[in-house]
Amino acid sequence: MANVAGKHGLKWLIVTLFALFTGYLVVLMYAQGEVLFAALTLIVLSVGLVIFAQRRATAWRYVYPGLAGMALFVLFPLAATIAISFTNYSSTNQLTFERAQTVLLDRQYQAGERYNFNLWPQGNQWVLQLTADGKPGFLSEPFSFDDKNPQTLALKESAEAPQGERAMLRVVTQNRQALGLITATLPDGSSVRMSSLRQFSGTQPLYKLAADGSLTNQQTGTVYWPNDEVGFYQAKDANQQWSGERLSPGYTVSIGWKNFLRVMTDDGIQKPFIGIFIWTVVFALLTVILTTAVGMVLACLMQWEALKGRAVYRLLLILPYAVPAFISILIFKGLFNQSFGEINIMLNALFGLKPAWFSDPTLARSMLVVVNTWLGYPYMMILCMGLLKAIPDDLYEASALDGATTVQNFFRITLPLLLKPLAPLMIASFAFNFNNFVLIQLLTNGGPDRLGTTTPAGYTDLLVSYTWRIAFEGGGGQDFGLAAAIATLIFLLVGGLAVLNLKATRIKVD
Repeated sequence: MANVAGKHGLKWLIVTLFALFTGYLVVLMYAQGEVLFAALTLIVLSVGLVIFAQRRATAWRYVYPGLAGMALFVLFPLAATIAISFTNYSSTNQLTFERAQTVLLDRQYQAGERYNFNLWPQGNQWVLQLTADGKPGFLSEPFSFDDKNPQTLALKESAEAPQGERAMLRVVTQNRQALGLITATLPDGSSVRMSSLRQFSGTQPLYKLAADGSLTNQQTGTVYWPNDEVGFYQAKDANQQWSGERLSPGYTVSIGWKNFLRVMTDDGIQKPFIGIFIWTVVFALLTVILTTAVGMVLACLMQWEALKGRAVYRLLLILPYAVPAFISILIFKGLFNQSFGEINIMLNALFGLKPAWFSDPTLARSMLVVVNTWLGYPYMMILCMGLLKAIPDDLYEASALDGATTVQNFFRITLPLLLKPLAPLMIASFAFNFNNFVLIQLLTNGGPDRLGTTTPAGYTDLLVSYTWRIAFEGGGGQDFGLAAAIATLIFLLVGGLAVLNLKATRIKVD
């Protein structure tokens, strides 16, 4: 009895410690401003604690880790992506309104007297000296560099320089961050801060916050108001209309369906999007058809009893599947090089041709299909070799009695019996190649580029690589909101393919 009570007490001790640790993590995340992550962590771990603490929920202990993993790594990123697609989130609009306002209010401009400064060693510490033409100098008390915490030094008037050798510019450069946190207070009460590697000067806040939320530039007198339609502090003209003058950084705001409407209405996005979508479907279809055809034919050859050395051939044909895909892609990139690639060297020697594989859209797409067929046929060949074993020999013996040829056997017996079990795998292969980012990124990087587009787009881009380029290569600012909208559309398309896959495998979707 005491042993059972001890185990029970140990269990609750572990649960309590885990709950305290969880609470600490949630508080840390909330303190850092990550409210969404804090709430998600609190919900997931609280449910986990309840399940593992209750004896009645024993059955859920085996299911919950998988559900929690799906929530954290699938549903949450998906929900976050969809949420971002309804905002103007980009490289210029990454901050919250409060954070963007704080950054602008922290900006300073030089005002008042400028002083040259020197550093003098004082044991393990330093003395700051400020000097100006025609005026006496000022000295600080000894201090130590601190590159994390601000310091305020009270300076006293002194015409004499400290003893020792003045610090070189290298010392100033190495401790620039710590010097930038120093505020030097002069005897008259004014303050100066480091403005360059050789000077301290008086600074004042560049912007002043008014009661109505506007910011006034204290140098020019220009007033800026927050424009929640675009997520920037923006000036107004004489007619109280928004002008083109904006303050950076901007802040993130909800813009509704504008990103999705841009995909549908902006010619600079719509035309490449439609073209890339069509090419993505064609690329995935061609890849599935060619890899299945090549793999099926080779699998039938490997089952041919009269073929000698089948084991060696089988090993050689499976080798492309054993080599990591990125290595094969980089090798093919060298082989297709227009000037030095072995493929063009052979074509030039035989036919006098040197195709521009990477600059001609049709050739670049053909190259992608060829390379992807090479990478994908071993998988289909292995599958077909296994499925061929399941076809009864009686069917072939019966067809032989009827005088059927090898070609007739293939199209009337082998192909129909292989296609039915292969159908779900072919749909899965289509979905995979629909998002084959690695091949595009390593082989062509989406090129050759399309001209006259609002967003970066290439003739060999798939939707997934097009989305990546919008998110990380946008010339006018990385547009994560638009990229998220396109990613959401891709999710819907791939989700539809998943439903087709489930129906093809006769799994009820309800």
